[in-house]
Amino acid sequence: MPLSSQPLDLPFSEACERNKQPLLEALRAWLPQPHARPAQVLEVGSGTGQHGLYFSQHLPVRWQLSDRSEHLPGLRRRQAHASATNAAAAGQLLPPLQLDVTQPDWPAGPFDAVFSANTAHIMPATAVPSLFAGSARVLAPGGLFLLYGPFHDGGVHTSASNAAFDAHLRAIDPAMGVRDSLELIAIARAQGLVPEADLPLPANNRLLVFRRSPAGG
Repeated sequence: MPLSSQPLDLPFSEACERNKQPLLEALRAWLPQPHARPAQVLEVGSGTGQHGLYFSQHLPVRWQLSDRSEHLPGLRRRQAHASATNAAAAGQLLPPLQLDVTQPDWPAGPFDAVFSANTAHIMPATAVPSLFAGSARVLAPGGLFLLYGPFHDGGVHTSASNAAFDAHLRAIDPAMGVRDSLELIAIARAQGLVPEADLPLPANNRLLVFRRSPAGG
C-alpha cells in the first residue's frame, strides 16, 4: 500500500515497504504449493501486518498473523481494514493471535510454513532457541521455517552497516544483536530443522530456509 493511501490509524514500517517485494519473490520459490488448498503459514512477530497483508494478496496462502500482546491492537486494525476493503484478503489474512515465543501455548497447527522477519535480532538471545523449537513443533513434517533478517557468519559481518547495526542494538540492550548464522544452524539441527538455503536479499539481509524432517523429528 503506498504511503499516501496508508490509513492514519494503522501501524506502518518503511522497512516492510522496502523489502516486501524482494521477500515475495523469495517466498514464491519456497513456500509449499498444496494442490487441494492454500498453504497454511504462521507468521511469528507480524509487527505492523504489512508483510502478512501483502503476501496473502499475492500468494496462494492462508496467512496467520501473530505477535506479542502489545502489537495485537494494530494488527487487528490492519486485518479489519483489509477485510473491509479487499474481499479476497478477508479469507486469506487471518485475525492475529497472541504469541510469545518463550511460552508453550503456540497455535496448534500443523502449518506448511512458519515465517518470521526481523525478529531474531530484537528478541533476547535466550529466546532464539524457543523460536526454533516452537516453529519445529507446529510445522507439518516437511514444512519450512523461513527466517529473514541480517546475520553474521562466525562473528564476521557481511557489511559495515550490519556491524554498526549490531553495535547499536547491543548498546540499547546487550541481549539484542545480529545473530550468527552458524549458531542458528546448530540450533535448528537440534530441533530437527535441516538447513536448505541461505538466500541473499537487498540491504545485506538474508532469508534462511530450514525444513522440518519429513519424519517429523
